[in-house]
Amino acid sequence: MFVDEVVLKVKAGNGGDGCTAFRREKYIAYGGPYGGNGGHGADIIFKVDEGLHTLLDLRYQKLIKGEKGENGKGKNQHGKSREPIVVKVPQGTVITDMDTGLVLADLKGKDSSFVVAHGGRGGRGNTAFKTQTNTAPNFSENGEPGEEREIKVELKLLADVGLVGFPSVGKSTIISSVSKAKPKIADYPFTTLHPHLGVVRATNGDTFVMADLPGLIEGASKGDGLGDRFLKHIERTKVLLHVLDMSREDPLNDYKLINNELKAFNEKLMAKDMVVVANKMDVAGSEEKLNILKENIKDKKIFAISAFEKTGLQEVVDYLEEIVSKNREVDLYENDDYEDYVLYKFKEEEPFTIEKEDDCFVIKGEEVEKLFKMTKFSTEEGMLRFAKKLRRMGIDEKLEEMGAQDGDMVRILDFYFEFKNN
Repeated sequence: MFVDEVVLKVKAGNGGDGCTAFRREKYIAYGGPYGGNGGHGADIIFKVDEGLHTLLDLRYQKLIKGEKGENGKGKNQHGKSREPIVVKVPQGTVITDMDTGLVLADLKGKDSSFVVAHGGRGGRGNTAFKTQTNTAPNFSENGEPGEEREIKVELKLLADVGLVGFPSVGKSTIISSVSKAKPKIADYPFTTLHPHLGVVRATNGDTFVMADLPGLIEGASKGDGLGDRFLKHIERTKVLLHVLDMSREDPLNDYKLINNELKAFNEKLMAKDMVVVANKMDVAGSEEKLNILKENIKDKKIFAISAFEKTGLQEVVDYLEEIVSKNREVDLYENDDYEDYVLYKFKEEEPFTIEKEDDCFVIKGEEVEKLFKMTKFSTEEGMLRFAKKLRRMGIDEKLEEMGAQDGDMVRILDFYFEFKNN
């Protein structure tokens, strides 16, 4: 079964908790803190496997979850870090964050891999907080939460030439004639239900990859027929091979309709090199229609062939090889589409925001929420350290500016505190 799009959740492992412990051997004076750090949580890594050609293995997975790092122990024993979870995907896989719509990775290289969700670092044990002024800290950290995302995983095939056109114009016959691809061929619409790839060899011995897509109809970009489900697979192609059926009533109109659908799906497709193939030239009346095409399509190379009789195909293949060899690799996305690039531009923004909802001040921000989750409130020292961290971030000052008074409620996530102006 061919599966080219999956939506799922990934949850990297939390870091292990740090340990609060003290050295208490009988003959060791001033033993001091003895708690170890927690281990790193498991990362979620997506990696290319050249043997895969579909996302079928991910179809029924709703959640991929990493293991939590081992907690630290006494005697300064650090917890074990967890091995990453490696998810194998086909070459040409694109991973997008569903919340932001930004691209996380485009895995087009043979050995490409990407950490989709980072595991949390281990919390520090109390030994790590020992200082000259605090020789016996009585607190430690919880592990850092692992990243959690809802992602869309799409396969966008790596092909040099993409065949486009109405159903039953001969695309499958062409690819089966010039390569070893074996698509289903029959005299009714939509015999091709999923893309087929074939390796094509030119006269000079060079090869390129051709993709045969299910036929398009008017309204395909809006979901009619097989819709835009497979149009994504020609976004990487260097050349579009537009196949026209010369036995149809108006091939020129067909050409215009298909181009309109390509443009409606992605305007960048119209900037690609396009070669027009007039197929079924063995049918009566095809010469007249070919002349009409040549009169109206001046900016494209037009080849007259008969895929059924296998005439004119080698000339098309050799011409395509010339174009493919001159074109560089196709980049699907601009810098602004990638999460890392977009987030980099906003790094200097405030690390937190404070809003007043009814009688409560609500503090939001990734760093503040992470600090809260990693704080152990079971000891007074842990709570004091948390309060000092907030003060250094400027949160107390901001709350005062907004009119917060002693006893006012402050919320971080689902937890409430009383504001105290020290």
